[in-house]
Amino acid sequence: MLTVLITIVHVFVCAVLIIVVLLQHGKSADIAATFGGMGSQTAFGPRGTATALSRLTTWCAIFFMLTSFFLTVFTTRNHPTSIMENVKSPQNAPAKK
Repeated sequence: MLTVLITIVHVFVCAVLIIVVLLQHGKSADIAATFGGMGSQTAFGPRGTATALSRLTTWCAIFFMLTSFFLTVFTTRNHPTSIMENVKSPQNAPAKK
């Protein structure tokens, strides 16, 4: 039951993260950058205050990582062994003389 709830939250966070990232502008998305000019960029690019979209992106990324971690933990909790346990080992054939 908990795994299903975390999966639903994970899918929702994925969708929100995709939308938020696609809505953001790049660091040099001004008109001068369109024509190859450097515009108002400094040596390492323009730095401004964090917008609401960048904060939402950060929080969505944190939730994405947490839900990914918990999904991994909860799904492997019941099956802690290797996936190779069901593979049959090769039978030793008698040596031919």
